[in-house]
Amino acid sequence: MSTARIPRSGDVEAVVEASPEQVWAVMSDVTRIGEWSSECLGADWLGDATGPEVGARFRGRNRVGLLRWNRVCTVTEVSPPHTFAYRTRGAITRDATAWTLRVEPLGDRSRIVMSNRVLAMPRPFELVIVNLIPAHRDRSRELAADLVRLGNVAGSGGPGRDRSGNLRDQSSR
Repeated sequence: MSTARIPRSGDVEAVVEASPEQVWAVMSDVTRIGEWSSECLGADWLGDATGPEVGARFRGRNRVGLLRWNRVCTVTEVSPPHTFAYRTRGAITRDATAWTLRVEPLGDRSRIVMSNRVLAMPRPFELVIVNLIPAHRDRSRELAADLVRLGNVAGSGGPGRDRSGNLRDQSSR
């Protein structure tokens, strides 16, 4: 049995060629997350929610390899064009994570900082994750690449996902 653990918190950042307002428009529209996230294929607002406001809920659909899952998320902070934060919660597994995206102006560019903090992680579920999804032991490189894609989508409309749902290569930028 593995003794590996998932980090309890993390921060990544990227400087992108887009204004804070452009980044905000994409990062706070959860229906667009599939355009830039390496793991979340997409999300839909739940109930009467149609956009970012504290207390609004959405369901995100995720994929790593052959594994697929979803999480209901609750928006916890909205401060346009600087901060969008939400909390995930696993219905059966009872895991929970707080995610915060912050945007800072940097001349004619923006710095995006993504933070996450594990709020609850039952050890049996953690063991399943570290053994079935070893990449979750440290996702900092993937999350930083997500921020670069977010900036690219915000600044120019691409690269995001192609028609097959695969992430486009951002190395040409």
